[in-house]
Order: sequence, then structure tokens, then C-alpha cells
Amino acid sequence: MTALRSKRAPARFADRAEAEAYVASVCFKHGPPKLFGVELEWTVHHAEDPAQVLDRHRLAAALGDHAPPTLVPDSPQRPLPSGTPLTVEPGGQVEISTPPCTSLPELFSTVTQDISLLTAMLAEHGLVLGDKGADVHRRPTRMLQVPRYAAMEHAFGALGQDGISMMCNTAGLQVCLDFGEQKHVQDRWAAVHQLGPVMIALFANSPSIGGMHQDWASARMRALYGCDPVRTRPSAVCADPAQAYARRVVDTPVIVVRGPSSSWIPQRKFTFAEWIGGAHDRAPTSDDLDYHMSLMFPPVRPRGYIEIRYLDTPAPGGWIAPSALLVALFSDPSVVDGVLAATDRAAGRWLMAARHGLADERIARAAKDVVALGIEALPRTGLSHDQIGLISRELEGKL
Repeated sequence: MTALRSKRAPARFADRAEAEAYVASVCFKHGPPKLFGVELEWTVHHAEDPAQVLDRHRLAAALGDHAPPTLVPDSPQRPLPSGTPLTVEPGGQVEISTPPCTSLPELFSTVTQDISLLTAMLAEHGLVLGDKGADVHRRPTRMLQVPRYAAMEHAFGALGQDGISMMCNTAGLQVCLDFGEQKHVQDRWAAVHQLGPVMIALFANSPSIGGMHQDWASARMRALYGCDPVRTRPSAVCADPAQAYARRVVDTPVIVVRGPSSSWIPQRKFTFAEWIGGAHDRAPTSDDLDYHMSLMFPPVRPRGYIEIRYLDTPAPGGWIAPSALLVALFSDPSVVDGVLAATDRAAGRWLMAARHGLADERIARAAKDVVALGIEALPRTGLSHDQIGLISRELEGKL
């Protein structure tokens, strides 16, 4: 979902306190919860052989003027007719990010049209979208040769293969929600985290990734966790999540420093707080901090709105039910209270959910309560009676 904040002039920071205040103000925005959106990414495969290494030239031809400059440097990157931009991830995964919507029917119509158009564009060049949260066919291979991804691969490579797998072989469904009024932020933040293990288990569909992590419910989440825990672990659930997240950001190592050269790999290790203190040969600006924040990958990421990142990309059409469920579960403070009560027994069981899914008894019991609560709240979303019926049956079928 495209952020709504306006671009401010780059600022410099006298100390870490100023940087933390900036992070908190940018990442946590308060107001009536009106908007939501989704971001969907897919692995892309050759129709004749899904295990074949993706041909970047064929992908570029399929996307045409919609291709991002990371794939085609002189591309105008025209959005789709709905206004949705296309982006490409390091391994050639294609992503759509919807403009913010105020109603689920509007969102469903936009995304359905976008997916139909993208599918047709790819099909003309013999390409198809993947139907899982991780590529089970191919070993991870980085397609995009740009400084950002080279620096990320360098940083993550020191910790093993999960980093390159996460970058090149995973695909997720992200649901974006407003934070809501300030008095509700703490509860909404806690609820969206407690829901994580339940939602992972309900919608996991990546049993392996590039031949690794066989028989996981969500090998995608396994790779994310193993990639770089400092930047991928869940954030703190506490009385002041904005301050806690701000401290986390400035204490996280910097892995990309942009500059005129072809290499953005830092000369030595330092955190953003240490950069403010003079660890690098130039002082950082708010633009640098914005970029640093884009390299944080927790399962729930604050971006002025709540970006929920813990869902595997589903098979065609399967994105509707989890999206509707999340919107319904945050449609009213009373429903959020129900979420907190229903998920208490499963809170923190992130890896158990990724490994065992609904085979974990505590998560399975919580999932039944969450689905029942969500179905009861679906009429708050503006969906038709028929749509509610279809989504309800699909959710019940997950149990």
C-alpha cells in the first residue's frame, strides 16, 4: 500500500534521540482507521518448465513499460490502469502494491483486475505466476544486479543460505491497515502480533524452499527468521511500541550505504546510532534513515500504517480470504479485544507455526476462535451476503 506521507527535506541528526523521534513519527501515524491495501508478490516461472532459471529478458519483455528500472534501467515504469505499480524482487519475483482503499469490494475489484492483466502479460511470453510462498523448484539465483541487493546478499551471506533464499525464492501476501486512534494503537499492535502464529498456520503453503527446509508448514517464514534475526525477528509488544521500534532501528547494523560507486557495501560494521556518532565519513540524513528502515524485515512492519508481512502468497484467488479476515478482525475495538483473548494461548509461537502449522494444538485451538470471530465480524466490512458466505466457507475449510 502506497504510503500517504509527503516527502520532507532531508534532515541531519544531532544525536540518536533525534533519530529515534524521527523513526517514531514516520512509522506510527494515528487517526481513524479508514484505509487498507494489499501487496502481493509471486515467483515467476517458465510455463514449459517451472524449474528452469528465469530468463530476465523474457520477463522484461512481458512487463514492457510497466517494468521497474531495477530490471530495465530506462523503463518509464508505467503503473497498471488501476494505478498499481509493478516492482520486481531480487530473484525475479513480481509484486503489485495497491493504492489505499476504503472498502473491501473496491480492493477486491482492483486487485482482481491487476492480477488478470499481469497474468495475461506474462502468458504472452510463456511465463506463469507461482502459487506458493516459496519456490520449491529452483535454487536461489539473484537476477537483479543492483547495488542494494548486492550489499544485502553480502550481509546476509555471512549467516548462511537463508538470506539469499529469502531474497530470491520467497513470495508473500502483505495486508496493510491503519494504526487507528492513538488510544487504540497499543491494543492493535499487540493483536496483530498475537495473530501472527495463527495466521501463518492457517495460510501456510510453502513446504520447502529451493530444496531446503523440507516439510515445513511455511519454509518462507523459516528462511525469513534465519536470514538476519536482528532485522527479521518480531518487534516488541509493549506500552510504547513506537519508542521500542525506534530504538531497535537505530541499534540495527547498517548493511547498505548509498553512494556514487557501484558498491554500497559498508567498509566496516556500524549501527545507525554509531553512524550518527561519526562511524562513517559522512553524516547520515533522514533520507539515509528512511533507506535503513526499508531494510528492516520484521513480520509486522510499521510504515505510517501497519504492514502485515507474515502470510505466504497463496494459490490463485486465495488472497481474498486472509485479507478479508484481517480487515474484519480490526474493524472495531471490540473485535480487537476478542482477538487478544482468542490468541493469548498462541502468542509468541512464531516458529512453531512455521514448522508445524495447525498441527500445533495451541495454535489450532486459537485458530478456531479467530476464524469464528472473523466470520462474525465480516458484515462490518461492506461485503455482500454472497461474498461473506464464500469467504466464510473458505475460512472454515482451513480448520
